[in-house]
Amino acid sequence: MYKVTKRMTFCYGHRLMDYQGKCRVPHGHNGVVEIELQADRLDHRGMVYDFSEIKETIKAWLDRELDHRMLLRADDPLVPVLRTMGEPCLVMEENPTAEAIARLIYEFTKSQGFPLTRVRLWETETSYATYDGER
Repeated sequence: MYKVTKRMTFCYGHRLMDYQGKCRVPHGHNGVVEIELQADRLDHRGMVYDFSEIKETIKAWLDRELDHRMLLRADDPLVPVLRTMGEPCLVMEENPTAEAIARLIYEFTKSQGFPLTRVRLWETETSYATYDGER
């Protein structure tokens, strides 16, 4: 089994609802996402997948949908305020935890036809969440 991993970065803000820790207040992260792909055989170029092709698709989506946006749960009172102000935000059904964001990125990447095995989202230099699909 061959595997390749592409690492990309994006910045985002969020806060967690129904949470008593310090992440209950709006704050930001410099996120690092790792996209891992696998294949039984290499293609005609000798690759699992071309790194630049991964970047063209996934990084463009990250920049368009997540980068420099507030990620908020749908019932967060900040949602209507930010929308009224014209500020970019992404509204999620669940709390925008590292786990939920990793799953969101996984689902998009998988929908693009990549032979995906997992997504890892580093929220800080020492903390990450991994999503590897439904089992």
